[in-house]
Amino acid sequence: MTRPLKLAALLLLVIVLFGLSLGCGKVWVPPGAWFSSDPRWWIILELRLPRAVLGLALGATLGLSGAVLQGYLRNPLADPAVVGVSSVAALGAVAAIIFGIGSGFAIFVAAMLGAGGAVAMLAALTWRSPSAITFILAGTVLASLAGALTAFLISIAPNPYAVAEVIDWIMGALTDRGWDDLALALPPMLVGAVLLLLTGRALDALSLGEAAARSLGIRMGRVRWQVVLGTGLVVGAGVAVTGVIGFVGLVVPHLLRPIFGHRPSDVLLPSALGGAALVLAADSLVRLAPGVGEVRLGVAMALIGAPFFLGVLIRERGRAWI
Repeated sequence: MTRPLKLAALLLLVIVLFGLSLGCGKVWVPPGAWFSSDPRWWIILELRLPRAVLGLALGATLGLSGAVLQGYLRNPLADPAVVGVSSVAALGAVAAIIFGIGSGFAIFVAAMLGAGGAVAMLAALTWRSPSAITFILAGTVLASLAGALTAFLISIAPNPYAVAEVIDWIMGALTDRGWDDLALALPPMLVGAVLLLLTGRALDALSLGEAAARSLGIRMGRVRWQVVLGTGLVVGAGVAVTGVIGFVGLVVPHLLRPIFGHRPSDVLLPSALGGAALVLAADSLVRLAPGVGEVRLGVAMALIGAPFFLGVLIRERGRAWI
């Protein structure tokens, strides 16, 4: 099968899962009730359509950022969380909730400020060295510090209701997200996705090593800025609106490389489509879980991603012994 046909098949899968996301739930809405006077149509229009579009955008940007980071760092275990942006964005949102600054737009602004602060700190920590090793170490430091500060804020929270809201938000979900949330998140996600897609040629050159990439005219500082800023925008916007949803950027590129090839640029667009498909499928499944409520999407992705991460780690370790 040629590459265009593979992409078309993946796009068709996304379309089918998008339709499933609109119809499935505690209340099923069959296609015959869509675009009609059936009162269930309003469930789709006001609740499920913005949720499905947000899930599609979130999955696409997380899958794309994971593929870019794995190509840039030349590390198959890299994930958007590795740069620390998601952790610092979560810290900003948690601070807003704990101190009662507000909800909705205020939390979004706090999370985006956290993501921007993470980008600035990454730049400050790595601007003298374009090495990918320095980059990943700086991201690990930021993620660890943000995690510790988040736990500290939760432990000193004066309001138990705020703690419950924080814990619920940290688990990550698309539940009750509407058009206002989509309007906030979509613009930075689109800008970040464009920046990440433009790194394809540089990532191909980097697969030969940093010295070879420089000899081919790749400006490492510029590439680093594209990767950091693009990841900051897409991950920051996602965390700000949906909470922490991980492992998409780790799982999707690994599943698609055997199909689309191992050259970094070849897997960028497929990873965006695959990420959208994975999040739409997972979000549909959590709605069908037995019980009154829904399983949180972040929890479901962790249950999928953690064993997958362990499998990749064991495989890479085995290769290192050869």
